[in-house]
Amino acid sequence: MTGSRAAIRYAKAILEMAQASGAAQQVNDDMALIAATLKESGELSSFINNPTIKGEVKESALKEVFANTGNITQGLFRLLFENRRFEILGAIAAEYKTQFDTMNGVEVATVTTAFPITPELEAKVLDKVKEFSDKKITLKNIVDPAIIGGFILRVGDKQFNASVANSLLTLKRELSN
Repeated sequence: MTGSRAAIRYAKAILEMAQASGAAQQVNDDMALIAATLKESGELSSFINNPTIKGEVKESALKEVFANTGNITQGLFRLLFENRRFEILGAIAAEYKTQFDTMNGVEVATVTTAFPITPELEAKVLDKVKEFSDKKITLKNIVDPAIIGGFILRVGDKQFNASVANSLLTLKRELSN
C-alpha cells in the first residue's frame, strides 16, 4: 500500500514537472515504454526488485536500457536511486499514464469477456460506452473464462454485469429462496 501511495506522489510530481516544461506527452511515451518493458521482461523486473544489487548498478542499467528517454525520465532514475525506491518504478509508470489520461479527459473502460474481443465487437462496445460518458474512451479487454459468456463492462465507478456466470448466480439465489 505504501508503495502505491508513493508511486502516486512520484507520478504527480513528474507530471507537474513535465507540464511545466511542455514535455508531458514525451514523458507519457517514456512511461508507457518503461511499463511495457518491465511487464515483458521478467529479468529486468527481478533485477530492479533485487535488494542485493547496489542502487548505482540499477541506475546505470536503467539509464542504459532506457537511453532514448527524455531528461525528466532520466531524472526520475536519479531520484529513485537517491531515495532507494527502484521497486516502485513500474507502479510510477502505470500511475503516470492514469494521471496523464485524466488530465487529457481520457477515461478507461474495462470490458471483461470470456474470449478476446474482436475489432467489430470493440467498435460496438465503444459506441455503447459513449452513451454513458462524454470523455474520450480507451477500451481495455480482460479475458476471464470464468464468466462463461457475455461481458462485464466497467466505466469509472459504474459497472454493468451481463455475464452468464452472474445470470446463473442470480438464478441460483432465486431458486434457493
